[in-house]
Amino acid sequence: MSLLRRSSSPRVDLEAVRAAVARVEDPEIHRPLGELGMLGAVDVDREGRVRVEVRLTTPSCPLKETFRDQVTSAVHSVAPSVPVGIAFGALDDRARRDLAMTLRGPDTGGVPVVAPRIYAVASGKGGVGKSSITANLAVSLAGQGLSVGLLDADVWGYSVPQLFGTRRAPVALNGLMFPVEAHGVRLMSTGFLVADDEPVIWRGPMLHKALEQFLGDVHWGELDVLLMDLPPGTGDITLSLLELVPSAALLAVTTPQQAARSVASRVGRMALDARMPVAGVVENMSTATCQACGHGTPLFGEGGGARLADELGVSLLAQVPLDLAMREAGDAGVPVVRRDPTAASSLVLGSLAASLPTVRRSMVGVPLPLSVA
Repeated sequence: MSLLRRSSSPRVDLEAVRAAVARVEDPEIHRPLGELGMLGAVDVDREGRVRVEVRLTTPSCPLKETFRDQVTSAVHSVAPSVPVGIAFGALDDRARRDLAMTLRGPDTGGVPVVAPRIYAVASGKGGVGKSSITANLAVSLAGQGLSVGLLDADVWGYSVPQLFGTRRAPVALNGLMFPVEAHGVRLMSTGFLVADDEPVIWRGPMLHKALEQFLGDVHWGELDVLLMDLPPGTGDITLSLLELVPSAALLAVTTPQQAARSVASRVGRMALDARMPVAGVVENMSTATCQACGHGTPLFGEGGGARLADELGVSLLAQVPLDLAMREAGDAGVPVVRRDPTAASSLVLGSLAASLPTVRRSMVGVPLPLSVA
């Protein structure tokens, strides 16, 4: 346990300072430093400066400046205007191991359910803007005050790092990874683990194992919503997620074009056959919005989203226009709902997030874990 050396200075109440700093949350684990054992000595030096020791999960932690700002603010909340010095150390091997075991919790077998609301965002074919819809929906939900995670399950064609403008590798703690946080959303993607120009050449068993690790070996924390950005089609990853996350609901994304609708219907049909509920349909690129006059032109036809919703027996939740703001935001690495909240696409996506239905899987035909006492 760290020892507190009382300063002769009457200006600083070290007990109050320590209590304030102990309440600072680790920005990746989202739990207080005092609870995690990451707060070391709190003292006052001869110049009257408050010195705080923070023990990081890893010496190369990329969030030192975030810690510095938060700890400084905590000290100033009880000792205004006092100079603050922060010394960064690192947890020793035993402390790292114990912390990882605490965060993992008891091993109940299988992949844990990491959120009460889980949506698998899927499309039949690539190029319909599924990842852009997922990214902006996640940021919009986070803007409502919800704790949101986004799992980029499109292992081969990952785009979440680009859409969120971040490429740093996740911090690992004894086999437990922490999501990369950007724009208020907790992210995990293959793109954080490989070089930008490195192709991912994995087959079925490796894909399944990667998804198990993304779900079970990532400390998502207490989420309100988890969005999973699926690859196009009905391949190995989609099948694995149906198995690993049976509580998820499908959110189908299509364009108005017949080709996109027809292949998206196959994904919807597969979900229904597996008793996965379908939350609804989102039609992307419904119209191309003119920057000058605001007029919308249906470049990809009309009616594809409505027809898909009818086929699946669900609602057409939104028709998102194609505008310049959406494209520029994707290139800039800032979701459009954050970069240009008044854009036509932003307004529709914000409305979608506010009205996203909560659906539950039917328990008909689902075996219950009962035994004879």
